[in-house]
Amino acid sequence: MEKNRAITSLAALAHDQRIDVFRLLVKAGPGGMIAGQIAQTLAIRANTLSNNLNILSGAGLIRSTREGRSIRYFADMEGMRVLLSFLMEDCCGGHPEQCQPVLNQIA
Repeated sequence: MEKNRAITSLAALAHDQRIDVFRLLVKAGPGGMIAGQIAQTLAIRANTLSNNLNILSGAGLIRSTREGRSIRYFADMEGMRVLLSFLMEDCCGGHPEQCQPVLNQIA
């Protein structure tokens, strides 16, 4: 991951509602959530949620799939793993393999 991509991902999470959306989707697991469910659960207006979902998607932190007239959203755990790998690249006194167990749990 390049530094600018990491900055984009971190900036996407550096917002009250967007971090709540991401954490909710992580909690939802592989089944994800339909946009309306996210809006209702977090009490976010649909147009505000749509903007936040677009930002998270553009940052590579969530993905979506269309289901008829609805869109289901999922946390992109691979995107988060890549971000964390970048952040932890030089950890542990030059022994990044010591951080690998943490990254393996996310994958």
